[in-house]
Amino acid sequence: MMRYRLLGRSGLRVSELCLGTMTFGEDWGWGSSRDESRKVLDAFLEAGGNFIDTANVYTNGTSESLLGEFLQGRRDSVVLATKYTNAMPGTDPNAGGNQRKNMLRSVEASLKRLKTDYIDLYWLHIWDRLTPLDEVMRAFDDLVRQGKILHAGVSDMAAWAVARANTIAELRGWSPFIALQIEYSLVERTVERELVPMAEELGIGITAWSPLGGGILTGKYAEGKARDDDRLNTEMMKRFGTGRKDPTCIVAEVAEIAREVGRSPAQVALAWLRQRPVPVIPIVGARRLEQFRDNLACLDLTLDADQLWRLDDVSRVELGFPHDFYDREMVRALVSGGLWERIEG
Repeated sequence: MMRYRLLGRSGLRVSELCLGTMTFGEDWGWGSSRDESRKVLDAFLEAGGNFIDTANVYTNGTSESLLGEFLQGRRDSVVLATKYTNAMPGTDPNAGGNQRKNMLRSVEASLKRLKTDYIDLYWLHIWDRLTPLDEVMRAFDDLVRQGKILHAGVSDMAAWAVARANTIAELRGWSPFIALQIEYSLVERTVERELVPMAEELGIGITAWSPLGGGILTGKYAEGKARDDDRLNTEMMKRFGTGRKDPTCIVAEVAEIAREVGRSPAQVALAWLRQRPVPVIPIVGARRLEQFRDNLACLDLTLDADQLWRLDDVSRVELGFPHDFYDREMVRALVSGGLWERIEG
């Protein structure tokens, strides 16, 4: 059975898995049909899930439109999250970006497609590195006060910028970011350098997109089972890129542990993420119902200490300066007067 947790420093109760709906609709050439999308949503709700994630740009708006249709009569029982910022290439310089103009235009369009009066969690999708942070936070607060959104979240923004934005909001009495959405998986752990510690310190809830590394951790790409229309093989996603190092050893270790526990590699990868020291809510989604049901089965899988250590070890990334510097024995001795092991923190 699905369990629930508070999202960041809010009273919002969300399920321990979030349903990602970037695959709802076939507009991009690799999504799910209307019927399959509805089956996936129904399976998620039947399992007790209540946290649903979409975006205005997903499948050119079809994802939001399908959710608006499917959630009629049960809208208030879910925590519905969508995003603004992104737009497909065109001729309008304000069609994309974090600015107030795009935010207001986007939220009105999303409300119509979703057939709802309010959005539970409204994400800034990707930091544009242009818009002043005080403009962003004031605009979010205006939407909260108008009742069009209940909470604000941020995706794909540098840790220092998130911290500064929430500090501005705190000092001025505006609504802060309560949640952070980042790419996080066994093949993408660089977020542990700054973003995860920042979220833990500020009490911001963490959600993880691409928790299976775009399907890499399922083993299908390594084993040659991928199809030409699988997401990472489409021209659109090839242009997007990943920038990851070779994941061969990680995928092999996931597969070995999957054999040991009699589960799928996807369930092992999701279980590892769910057992991180800082709580993480994986955003799971799939093109086909059977894939999604397999992902849901991670809820009753607990890896033992040795298995977690093996996955940690094979996927480890260097934290770099100053983090690795802090862990040096001499540095610990200097900052603690030689009493590091006897100081509780």
